[in-house]
Amino acid sequence: MDAPVYIQIHNAIRADIEAGKWRVGDRIPSERDLAVTFKVSRMTLRQAIQTLVDEGILERRVGSGTYVANQKVQEKMSGVTSFTDLMQAQGKVPSSKTVSYHVAQPTSSEVEKLKLEPKEQVLRMERIRYADKIPISFETAAVPYNLVKNFTKKEMTASFYHTLEKKGGYVLGGAQQTVSAMLASERISEYLDIKRGEAILRLRQVSFLQDGTPFEYVRTQYVGERFEFYLER
Repeated sequence: MDAPVYIQIHNAIRADIEAGKWRVGDRIPSERDLAVTFKVSRMTLRQAIQTLVDEGILERRVGSGTYVANQKVQEKMSGVTSFTDLMQAQGKVPSSKTVSYHVAQPTSSEVEKLKLEPKEQVLRMERIRYADKIPISFETAAVPYNLVKNFTKKEMTASFYHTLEKKGGYVLGGAQQTVSAMLASERISEYLDIKRGEAILRLRQVSFLQDGTPFEYVRTQYVGERFEFYLER
């Protein structure tokens, strides 16, 4: 099965960046020019660019264009905690709304982060997460399909981590996490009930089983004024 066109474009642009065609801080060609180069519609091209933005590879600058993202200062955080457990620990009622749920070809980033074989597929979920019915975050999670193919959609979307532990018998380990700041896109602003361009926090996380196997690559965008991270040393 061939990957969707926007994924092929995503992979091609990322390969160009990794090959040094564009370096950190460089402005890439406009969406119009890239659409002509790849012979696709602006909508398809924009979807590929947005995926790269969500992954932190590119960044948009209002009124200026799209650039290869600057390197960010990283803080190491540890542990894998489910959103459900986190909210309940703070006395809030967690809930979710599933925006999309499907088996798909992985992006090159997902192949890298999840250490997938070339022909493996991922289950990709997009969800809005709520605390006391207030939208807190929008997340895109990719999970190796072979790992979860026997789980139902309800089991996956209600509380994925609980399902892995209780039904799958897996033991969760640590995580690699990167937090950065960005501006909310029109799509994200609608999902999270905020203004377009409002500051949000982006978390990119690879979660591992106790044996070191990566089981999830998730990109989560949090409403800055409704959520904060803290570190314990």
